[in-house]
Amino acid sequence: MSAPRLRNWAGNIAFRPRRYVQPRDLDELVEIIRVSDQVRVLGTGHSFNPIADTTGTLISLDHLPREVRVMPGRTAVSAGTRYGDLAFPLHEAGWALANVGSLPHISIAGACATATHGSGDRNGCLATAVAGMTGVDGTCRVFHLTAESPEFPGAVVHLGALGAVTEIELVTEPTFTVRQWVYEDAPLDNVFADLDDVTSAAYSVSIFTTWDPPTARQIWLKERVAAGRPDPPARRWGGRLAERDHNPVPGMPPENCTPQLGRIGPWHERLPHFRLDVTPSAGDELQSEYFVPRAAAVEAYRALRHIGSRIAPVLQISEIRTVAADELWLSPAYHRPSVAFHFTWIADEEAVRPVVSEVERALAPLQPRPHWGKLFTMDPAVVRAAYPRFDDFVALAERYDPEGKFQNDFLRRFFAG
Repeated sequence: MSAPRLRNWAGNIAFRPRRYVQPRDLDELVEIIRVSDQVRVLGTGHSFNPIADTTGTLISLDHLPREVRVMPGRTAVSAGTRYGDLAFPLHEAGWALANVGSLPHISIAGACATATHGSGDRNGCLATAVAGMTGVDGTCRVFHLTAESPEFPGAVVHLGALGAVTEIELVTEPTFTVRQWVYEDAPLDNVFADLDDVTSAAYSVSIFTTWDPPTARQIWLKERVAAGRPDPPARRWGGRLAERDHNPVPGMPPENCTPQLGRIGPWHERLPHFRLDVTPSAGDELQSEYFVPRAAAVEAYRALRHIGSRIAPVLQISEIRTVAADELWLSPAYHRPSVAFHFTWIADEEAVRPVVSEVERALAPLQPRPHWGKLFTMDPAVVRAAYPRFDDFVALAERYDPEGKFQNDFLRRFFAG
């Protein structure tokens, strides 16, 4: 069909395809790729840059047959499925994902392709749960990769450059319950003076701040429920235990968030910050995020605190999380335990971009790696140099897509040279 007026979730990107298609089966998908000179796959649109854009054919996989196959320790799911839609049947069958992102609204394929993540000292990005993937590459070959495939570590975080992924197999574990607590108004100096204690205090920890003043407005602790574990103390790290539910975004209603105050619930109703049935986060926003080595976390904090007065006027909220190291070539946590500094900006790109650049300059000595799906202005050569296996990934993409059908302007900026 001719392309409708399509925008990403945030509304800051207007997609430019000549054609927008929704194949209903694998044969139709293969034929679309065969006759297209340029093609990209669009997920739920939770990206803030043109990574999913194309001037050719834009494919939505929403009309492909949906399937969830739950097996012991594994589940295979149609790639366009959202995490929130998988969670309930998985839990009902007695299984769980080890971790999910803060938004259950995002597609599994898109999140894994860009190394989206949750939080936790021992939790890798969401793509580390991938055990297998099936799709159609730029030569119209149907491929299937498993963890034993030599190119697997390069293919999981693929930025859409290898083809259209149609099914993903995820590692699961027996279902579990979680409760979450929130601390308010802890000085960030206290938090970063004992960061290991803070981030190891629960299974998943998120620190929220507006940078000016340098205070952790909220610290969210999501702990797996264990018998005999006491409730947390009333005061910790200079902050106080919250006595009511909170939304991390100032001015947004707490009922949009998953329950707090230690109320126990299944993993999929506590590990995300936001409920599936409401608008996640603020809705009207832009986002950026940078991963720095865990060993450089305090230095990164000091650099950002120094420019806090520049950040605050265009910021809604900033979230600080930890991510375990992994083996995935284009993961921002590749071969290094990381601390991720996330920024939810106001929806004014003209005002935000100069501050994004200032954040990048402040972090530059620490070799930051930007989230692939967020807003960033770093030079492509600098980003490319931050990934030791980037050239290997380019070679892998050339094998899967020798004509460059799945490339677009965004990817060409990084692949060039």
